[in-house]
Amino acid sequence: QLQLVESGGGLVQPGGSLRLSCAASGSTLATYHIGWFRQAPGKEREGISAISSTTDTKYYADSVKGRFTISKDNAKNTVSLQMNNLKPENTGDYYCAATQGLLVGRWFQSRTYGAWGEGTQVTVAS
Repeated sequence: QLQLVESGGGLVQPGGSLRLSCAASGSTLATYHIGWFRQAPGKEREGISAISSTTDTKYYADSVKGRFTISKDNAKNTVSLQMNNLKPENTGDYYCAATQGLLVGRWFQSRTYGAWGEGTQVTVAS
């Protein structure tokens, strides 16, 4: 059974960078589409980015385009999210999630994904 563990969160000043990692065990990520979600306090989980396992297509929310980059390392069984020029509104708990189902048009919906990590906290503040 696929298990996901996020790491790399922390406290960073506005304009700073963080690199989140999603490590998989129990199965290979090569056959899963992977998404990253953010949940701010009191708000619903929001799709930030995703990467397709079949086409390598990368998806981004408009709010992070040009600042965040998703990448996949099948050899290490990890997916990373490089976050640059962070803003206070990027604060929240970040989760990675996996699915083998249809991703196109649905990558940003949490119900698309069946496996989730426990999350890692990101705080952007001066």
